[in-house]
Amino acid sequence: MLILILGVALWWAAHLYKRMAPASRASMGERGKGMVTGLLVLSIILMVIGYRGAEGAFFWGPNAALVGINNLLVLVGIYLFAASGMKTRVTAHTRHPMLWGFALWAGAHLLVNGDTPSIILFGGLLAWAFVEMVAINRASPWVRPTGPFPARKEAMAVFGAVIVMGVIGLIHGWIGPWPFGGA
Repeated sequence: MLILILGVALWWAAHLYKRMAPASRASMGERGKGMVTGLLVLSIILMVIGYRGAEGAFFWGPNAALVGINNLLVLVGIYLFAASGMKTRVTAHTRHPMLWGFALWAGAHLLVNGDTPSIILFGGLLAWAFVEMVAINRASPWVRPTGPFPARKEAMAVFGAVIVMGVIGLIHGWIGPWPFGGA
């Protein structure tokens, strides 16, 4: 469990370093980007190893309804990632579509994984997403995008999200539990 906690803590630290110590991070220049990237990769490795090896109390598990809700929330989360990169209409309504997508992903996984390691992993990452939004909001004002927001981009974001969801689902099924229920 300690490895899992260290991974989540390192994820937080690497992401929040720029906000908490901006002068220190700025003094590192380009090599700081490499350091942060390395720390994030290490945090993911620690989270995967820690999660796979952790044991803990079991409070709830997946059922058909929760699996369906989970998958819908993950799909919306993936769409928000795509929308963020493509600057679709949703970016005029939320400053943090990528972080909201990440939060939906983490929250959705909490719905179907009610064991202690899952609560630490997905709960910790969900809390990070909200803290990150607050930190960004405090650091600088938001300039709301005004468009245009072509329907073609919106359709591409939706279509891309469905394709990516399918690919992620297949990979998820190969390395862990089948995410689409019924199997």
